[in-house]
Formats: sequence, structure tokens, C-alpha cells
Amino acid sequence: MPGLATEGDERWDFPRLSLPALPPGAPRPFSDGNTAEVHHADLRRLLLPAPAGATPDKKLTGGWVSTEQLVSEYGKSARPAVGDQLKESALRHIAARGWTMPDGMSSRIYLLQFNSTAYADAFRDDRHIGASAGDPLVGAARMDLDETWSGGGKVENTTSYVADEPKPFGAAQVRQAYLVAGDTVALLVQSRRGAEGTERVPFHQTVILQNQLLG
Repeated sequence: MPGLATEGDERWDFPRLSLPALPPGAPRPFSDGNTAEVHHADLRRLLLPAPAGATPDKKLTGGWVSTEQLVSEYGKSARPAVGDQLKESALRHIAARGWTMPDGMSSRIYLLQFNSTAYADAFRDDRHIGASAGDPLVGAARMDLDETWSGGGKVENTTSYVADEPKPFGAAQVRQAYLVAGDTVALLVQSRRGAEGTERVPFHQTVILQNQLLG
């Protein structure tokens, strides 16, 4: 899969992507032999790598993270409900990676793998993702679904929900996306301090590439 990098069009220069190896005999998540839509590959290998020029996040290094780390992305009022659902939803594990670009744009990606697609779908539905932007994130009391998003780069059998913080935003503008792919839900968060806010093009690029890895 190409990194979708074209000089001068605001897209980031990602490494060329490839899907990780599977355990012997294990099928891809949406193949005919995998009716449960399980991701058998190491979830950490399905995280999008950081683009060229990025400074890696020291906490989100591409390994496993705690439920508490994920929950810390949400506003304080939402944390109890999100945390309780994750405790009750047969969550297997969470992998995460983050980075910051030279212009200050910060990106964080979390992959949540559940024991079944039913639990992944229930997390989406109970958090009202799609009907709304879902639970509020830190620094963004209001998020609106992005009407410009048409599911570009969509992989069959996956679903993406993209939202951004409308003006007037505070010290930083936040963008978010949820991806639902079989037994896995991804949360992507991007923010940048300053009046110029975040850039739509590189965020959509990040969403597309992460969706391709999960699909």
C-alpha cells in the first residue's frame, strides 16, 4: 500500500505499508474462512507507522497500553462510562502509537481489539458513534461529524466516522475518527495548538491508511 505522499499537497510522507504476517493457517479478517472477522495478526503490527519528520510520542510507542491510558483521552465527565463499558466488554488489549509533526500537529492512534465483533459493535453503538461524534474528548467539549468526509479509501466491511471541533475552538483544535473493522475499533485523535487549527488533508490521509491496514 502506498504512503499517499505527493509533494506540495499537504499530505505526509508515510513509509510504504505492508500487511504483517499471519500465524500459520490463520485467515485475514474478512476472508471467506474467517466468518468471525477476527484479526489474527499481532495488533501492534497493524498500527500505522509515523510519517517522515515526526517526533515519536514517548508514551505511545506502538506497544500495548492500559485501558486507563485510552480513557484519559476523554473528558472527565465521560471517563466513568467509557471505562465501565471497556471493563464489561471482553476487551482483549489496546495498542497505540503517537507522534508530533514539526508544525505542532499531534496524532494518536489506539486500536482496541475485542473478543468478538458483537462487542466491537456494541462499543460503537453504546457510545453513540455515528449517530453523533461520541463521547467528548479532552479539550473538545463539542465535536461535529465531518460532512466533507465521504469514506474515502473505504475498505469493504469496515466503517469510518470522522468528526472535528468547530470554530470557535479553544487553545487547540481537535479532530477524531473511529474505525470499526470486525473485532477491532480504532480511535484516531489529532490536535494542534494555535488559531490555524488542524489540517484536514493529512488527517484524512491518516484515517485512510489506518483503515487499509485494518481491512
